[in-house]
Amino acid sequence: MSSQTIEATHLPGLEATDAAARERAEVRPGHFIERGPQRRLMLFSGRSHPELAQKIAEKIGIELGEVTLKTFANGETYCRYEESIRGADVFLIQTGCEPIDRNLVELCFMIQAAKLGSAKRITAVVPLFPYARQDRKARPREPISARLIADFLQTAGADRVLTMDLHAGQIQGFFSIPVDHMIALPIFAQHFRDQGFVGDSVVSVSPDPGRAKMAHRFAELLDADLAIMHKTRPGHDAAEVTELTGRVRGKTAIMGDDRIDTGGTLIAGARALIEHGAEAVHVFATHGIFAGDALERLTAADDVAGIAVTDTVPIDPLRKPDKITVLTVSALLAETIWNVFSDESVSAIFAGENQLF
Repeated sequence: MSSQTIEATHLPGLEATDAAARERAEVRPGHFIERGPQRRLMLFSGRSHPELAQKIAEKIGIELGEVTLKTFANGETYCRYEESIRGADVFLIQTGCEPIDRNLVELCFMIQAAKLGSAKRITAVVPLFPYARQDRKARPREPISARLIADFLQTAGADRVLTMDLHAGQIQGFFSIPVDHMIALPIFAQHFRDQGFVGDSVVSVSPDPGRAKMAHRFAELLDADLAIMHKTRPGHDAAEVTELTGRVRGKTAIMGDDRIDTGGTLIAGARALIEHGAEAVHVFATHGIFAGDALERLTAADDVAGIAVTDTVPIDPLRKPDKITVLTVSALLAETIWNVFSDESVSAIFAGENQLF
């Protein structure tokens, strides 16, 4: 019986397999095996800010992926990817603008759908992080809402979060996954330099001591002086300036913050700077939320000469006053997304100066 046995390696059609086995045997085993096709970057947009997502896609040089997002008659959100995302690096763009809760739930659904669709890595690109101001218990029986949002995104299945100009640095500590923190400071510095605001005639003003490090960095970028305002908050969206440290008399004051909500803090700060002798006050903020009648109030505020914001939040061009300039962050976000995809340094984009808290 044994004399009639035929070895498997001599069967017809297995000669090529036998040759491949001998070739593998001659190669020393390594720590990985390469297989094609290589990694894929796929970009998808939620319904919060499709214009920004389209700009980012154009900067990267790809088209936005196909995804169905709709709201049922009973108010529930539906999500489905219309193409295969298996094994892909998926980037989901969704900013924290109104309606905030719907956009947040939609992002969580997009993350989980990508997870169940076997995406290799899921990065939530959230230019404006929702509930960022509720980062601590300021009074008894309050939630730490920003921490809960971090839990939402991680439980949904996000592997990484990319955001811009957080309200407070400790929000990064709410996550157990990597958080890439982008800053718009270089964009604003270039904007004001192009307008000639540079040198000793300019003073960088911090709206509160918590933003002093950011204001100091901005002063270095403009070769300007530094001033710090001290204020109290009698209400959630109200502020009163109590003291100003630094010289602003006869200078052009440029006051920067992470966000503009109702504009009350901005208007009060500009009024205080004019009262202390500033020739003009310009303001910049990464997130131009402009809640309620903020745009109308800022238009009527003579103490504010100009406002610069970015497009992390959509702004209605029909309501935007002439004194507001919108700068795009699409190129910055596109470069960051590419660096994340290619496993290159993100902080190198800012020479390591993107943790200014």
